[in-house]
Amino acid sequence: MIRFKPLRAALAGVAALSLSMLAACANYSTPTTAAPAGTASGAAAVSLIKPGTLLVCTHLSYKPFQFKDEAGKVVGFDVDLMDLVAKKLSATQEIVDIAFDQITSGAVFAAKKCDAAAGAVTITDARKQAVDFSDPYFEATQALIVKADSSFTDLASLKGKTIAVQTDTTGQIYAEKNKEANGYTIKVFEDMPSQLAAVLAGTVQAGINDNGVVFDYAKTNPTTKVVKEFDTGEQYGFLAQKGNTAMIGVINEVLATSKKDGTYNEIYKKWFGSEPKA
Repeated sequence: MIRFKPLRAALAGVAALSLSMLAACANYSTPTTAAPAGTASGAAAVSLIKPGTLLVCTHLSYKPFQFKDEAGKVVGFDVDLMDLVAKKLSATQEIVDIAFDQITSGAVFAAKKCDAAAGAVTITDARKQAVDFSDPYFEATQALIVKADSSFTDLASLKGKTIAVQTDTTGQIYAEKNKEANGYTIKVFEDMPSQLAAVLAGTVQAGINDNGVVFDYAKTNPTTKVVKEFDTGEQYGFLAQKGNTAMIGVINEVLATSKKDGTYNEIYKKWFGSEPKA
């Protein structure tokens, strides 16, 4: 049996719920604390989950964008750029390692696990339905990596063979899209290291992933080689919760400033060996 509350109690509950919803909507537009001296107004509007700390979700390892160095510290291209964002917010960056699909689905933001996310994430219309992206900060393509002593040169040459992909990536989407026309099978891996390790070990004949990571892998593992790039015209963006315009605004401001003052080029050269193409 269902008991109905008195009308006055019900109306009070509705009013309380309305106030709660209004407070939630205002979360990313109203600063909770006064801005530190010298902080821009856009940065002042950002409300951090942990005061003084910028929580950034990523999925390790994805060298050279984010990975652990020999000392166990998370470093990389994305990490350095998000350090600039943290500095703008008078905060310190803290990395949260989490499943990639939890980032692109926006689940990490709904669960209040991070303020922003950085993981060499390609901007797509589908992902825009779940999260907000910053301006693009890196251009990428998909690339094919094989054993150095193999004769494979493209997807057609892999007919009847197995290609490794990383789950929930644009590399997986590209491989699935071209599978029927080229007659190969696909094996899905949870992360990039295990995917490319399978190529190195010869348990699969090839792998498809973003050009930045496969070229870096082949450089440090010379028994592999990159034989083909596919012009997919991808661009990476940093992520925030849908509607968190304050955070996206600060990230965009930092990106624009870093490109104007040369900091972006310095960071790019640090991780890729040369400055980005004009």
